[in-house]
Amino acid sequence: MKKKVRALSFALAGMLMLAGCGSKESSGDAEKGGKDKEFKVGISQFAPHPSLDAATEGFKKALSDKGIKVKFDEQNAQADMNNVQTIAKNFVGDKVDLIFANATPSATSALNATKEIPIIFTSVTDPVGAGLVEAFDKPGKNITGTTDNHPDATKKTISFITDEVKAKNIGVIFNSGEQNSVVQVDAVKKIAEEKGAKIVDVSVSTTAEVKQAAESLVGRVDAIYIPTDNTVVTALDSVIAVANSKKIPLFVGELDSMKKGAVAASGFSYYDLGYQSGLMAAEILSGNKKPSEIPVELPNSLKLVINKKAAEAQGLKVNEEWSKLGEFYNGK
Repeated sequence: MKKKVRALSFALAGMLMLAGCGSKESSGDAEKGGKDKEFKVGISQFAPHPSLDAATEGFKKALSDKGIKVKFDEQNAQADMNNVQTIAKNFVGDKVDLIFANATPSATSALNATKEIPIIFTSVTDPVGAGLVEAFDKPGKNITGTTDNHPDATKKTISFITDEVKAKNIGVIFNSGEQNSVVQVDAVKKIAEEKGAKIVDVSVSTTAEVKQAAESLVGRVDAIYIPTDNTVVTALDSVIAVANSKKIPLFVGELDSMKKGAVAASGFSYYDLGYQSGLMAAEILSGNKKPSEIPVELPNSLKLVINKKAAEAQGLKVNEEWSKLGEFYNGK
């Protein structure tokens, strides 16, 4: 009888120990997305670029505002495809909790490297065409994010160039190796054709080729338009120099580049776009949602902004009536 009681006691003790272990694991799982945990987030930014920089800052601010403790591993590929692939593989090897992929090459490389670690992308023009998601409302198992391709942005800028500046020949410089740029140039050609204008496009593969490309457009175009191309925007100062010296009005695809010295852009704040992405990441890290449950988002706002100082530098007379179409840049 005593042996049976002793055996029963050992059995009960063993069950209690197992139960204790089980409850401890459950508690750990429950706290996995809690605010007490410090998460490791890898940031893969494709290039030094005012808009991409702003998006990264907005992303980090959103996580901070949500009270998510994060240790960031921030990497910049310097517009080098080999670098961006290495960064993605290193993040997987380091077992980060989430990857923030800033620009299409970063997002593509991250998805190629992992189908498990959550990925939030931003500054991606065509997430469907790039193969990142099946559709905006059907993100992938481990990936979702925000697109910088507002359907009305390019149309507003090209319409301003043709209707207000009266340009008939518009030069476009882009890297044909950037899928997002190819999509934008195709859209520009279609809009320009509808407006009775012609696109003269020049392709580059490195930043070193950008100045020569801009110079090749002199005498052939009435205006220049630069899409949100990472390669060209990285060397935008050289395009601005040509536009100023040769008096060719320069237009761009986003507001941060407009501030550097372009006449106008129809766009939105990349900081705000990054912030939207950060809110998505907060939902995932806190355990509230999975990437597959968060649809891809468009920018929340859009506006046309005109830089008077740049217009004058590029030989374009400013029409005060333009204030009805957008707003004038005040230097801030």
